[in-house]
Amino acid sequence: MRERYLIIAAFATVYLVWGSTYLVNYLAILEIPPFLMSGTRFLLAGSLLFGVAALRKIPWPQTIHWKSAAWAGLMFMALGTGLVVWAEQWVDSGMAALLVSFEPLVVVMLLWFMRGQSPKLHSLLGVALGVLGMFLLVGQPQISADRQTLIGVGVIALSLFAWGYASIYIGQANLPKSKMQSAGMQMMCGGICLLIMSLIFGDYKQFAWERLTPQGIFSFFYLVVLGSLLAFSAFNYLLTKVSPEKVATTNYVNPVVAMFLGWSLNNEEVTTRSLIAAAIMLTGVFFINGKFGQKKLI
Repeated sequence: MRERYLIIAAFATVYLVWGSTYLVNYLAILEIPPFLMSGTRFLLAGSLLFGVAALRKIPWPQTIHWKSAAWAGLMFMALGTGLVVWAEQWVDSGMAALLVSFEPLVVVMLLWFMRGQSPKLHSLLGVALGVLGMFLLVGQPQISADRQTLIGVGVIALSLFAWGYASIYIGQANLPKSKMQSAGMQMMCGGICLLIMSLIFGDYKQFAWERLTPQGIFSFFYLVVLGSLLAFSAFNYLLTKVSPEKVATTNYVNPVVAMFLGWSLNNEEVTTRSLIAAAIMLTGVFFINGKFGQKKLI
């Protein structure tokens, strides 16, 4: 009985916290430049995870582990997440979450082109629905007519390919067995990459301590403690307790949570066409994640 309640609590944490991070990212970058904010967030969260792993006396990672973590951190954290945060300067948080839900479809296409793994019929149907939903979403006049929004959408698309590539790479990467240590290393490396990007593009120059408010401080630590540490722990707990299909429901629930929070708390516009596009895209994700014709995992 206790485990059942823990599983429910873990699902609620992943759904609500990860669904809310899109809005919280937007609130944070109102006061802290995106690359600087994301880089500091991941460096801090990664250091905490790595430190806890060290306290548990998990063996120190080898050089090859750091090399793999650096590449994964660049793809996952810097390009896969950092670019989405940067794009939220012009793209609504709910729309950003919906675009990110396209990720499973990108992975299917990358596996097809990179490894020659032909997708099954239901996966092809999922890709087709996803592309249709994407065109419906992005083709709206208020989006297609705004150059900055289109740039933001394009940057999110780039982040999807980076994350998709990393998702394929991680299966063969030489990383520590400890998920906590591995995640900490990837976050630290990704955070360093983002801070370098902040230096290169100069967004750190936009930061001013006197402009920092309690809202900005709360948003930052919310992302570190809840978004990176708590939700990560809950997600990994679920991976050990329930089937992958159930864990994959985050792909459907998180965008809905993000769109609702953006609409209710940040006055973001949610049009009928956006809702239709969301339904079509999430149906496509369902077809990608579904195990049709196979026995249900327990």
